[in-house]
Amino acid sequence: MSHEQAKKDELAMACVIRWQPKNEYPFNTIEINDRKGMYIMKNTCKFLFLVLVFALFAPASLADETVGVIQFATHPSLDNCYQGFAEGLGEGYAIDYQNATADMSVSDLQAKTMVSQGHQMLAGIATPSAMSCYAATRGTGIPVVFIAVSDPVAAGIVQSIEAPGGNCTGVSDVLNFDAQLQMIRAFLPEARTIGVIYTTSEPNSISHLSSFQEIAPKYGFTVEAVGITGPSEVGSATSSLVAKGVDCLNNFTDNNVVDNLPLVLHVTNAAGIPVFGSEVEQVVNGCLGAQGIDYVALGRKAGEIARDILTGKADPATTPVVQVSDVTPCYNSKVAEALGILLPDAFKDTGITDVSSNQ
Repeated sequence: MSHEQAKKDELAMACVIRWQPKNEYPFNTIEINDRKGMYIMKNTCKFLFLVLVFALFAPASLADETVGVIQFATHPSLDNCYQGFAEGLGEGYAIDYQNATADMSVSDLQAKTMVSQGHQMLAGIATPSAMSCYAATRGTGIPVVFIAVSDPVAAGIVQSIEAPGGNCTGVSDVLNFDAQLQMIRAFLPEARTIGVIYTTSEPNSISHLSSFQEIAPKYGFTVEAVGITGPSEVGSATSSLVAKGVDCLNNFTDNNVVDNLPLVLHVTNAAGIPVFGSEVEQVVNGCLGAQGIDYVALGRKAGEIARDILTGKADPATTPVVQVSDVTPCYNSKVAEALGILLPDAFKDTGITDVSSNQ
C-alpha cells in the first residue's frame, strides 16, 4: 500500500457513519471519532443549552425588574410628573412607559397588558390612569403608586388619605383655591363671574368644581360651569362661557381641558378674556397667572414612595397618601400686556415669577 493510500484510509476512519435499525433509534446518528470534533460539539451543545435556559427564564426576570407607568395624556404638567417620578425611583428598575392619549379605554388596556406581563409595580399619572392601574391589579398583589390624583378617595382607589388600606397609595395634588381666588381678585378687581370647564367623568374635576364653587363667594365671585364629555367639546364649551359674559376662565387639572389649552386660549384671546391656570406650565403656554404646584417635585416624591415599596421598606396599605398643596405664584407678563392688565401691587413684592421668557 502506498503512503498516499494509507493517509486516505486514516482520514476515512476519522469519521464513521453508522446506521441504526429503525426500531432501535428514532433517527440516524453520526458518530464522530475525532477528539477535536467531539470537543467542539460538546462545547457548542453547552452554549446552546445556556442560550435556551436564558431565553426561557430571562423574560420573567426582566419583568420582575419593571415598573409600568401609564400617563393619561400629553401635556407639560403630566410630563413633569413623569420626569420627577423617574428621578425619584432612581436606578435599578426598568420603566415601561405608556401614554393613553387621553383615552380611558386605551389606559385600561395598557394596565391589563402590564399586569399580564408580570410587571412588579404599576404607576398611574393622573386620575383616569390611576383608576385603570388600580382596577387591573385588584387581587394580583401588584402595588400601584399614583401621581397627581387630586381626590383618590372620591376616585375609589384608597379607603382614606391616612390609611389607604389596599395595594394603592401615592401623591395627591391639592389645588389651593384660596390662594388662586386671591390672585384672580388682585388681577381683576372688578370681576364677578369665573368660567370653568370640567369633564363630567373625571372625579378630580368634579371634586375641584365643588370646592371651587364653595370657596368662590368668599372672594365675591360666582362660578359659571360647563361640563364636557370629551376633548372635542372643549372649544364649544369655551365659546359658550364667553357668550355668557364671564370675566375670566379658571382651569383645574382637568386632562381634557389642559391637553387642549390652545383651543381655550384661541377663543378667550379673541374675546380679550384672561385664563388662569392651575400650574406653571399652563402659564408658560398662555394663561395669565397661577398659584402653581411644582409637578416635578410631586412626581419625585411619588418615585421615592415607589422605591420604598419595591425595596420592602413600605407597604402601600399603610403608607399615607402625600398631599402636596404648597404653591408658588407665577404670571406671564406678555399675556398681561396683550390683555392690558398690570401686575397688581399685592404681588410686586411677593417674589412672583414671570415665566414669559420660557415661552
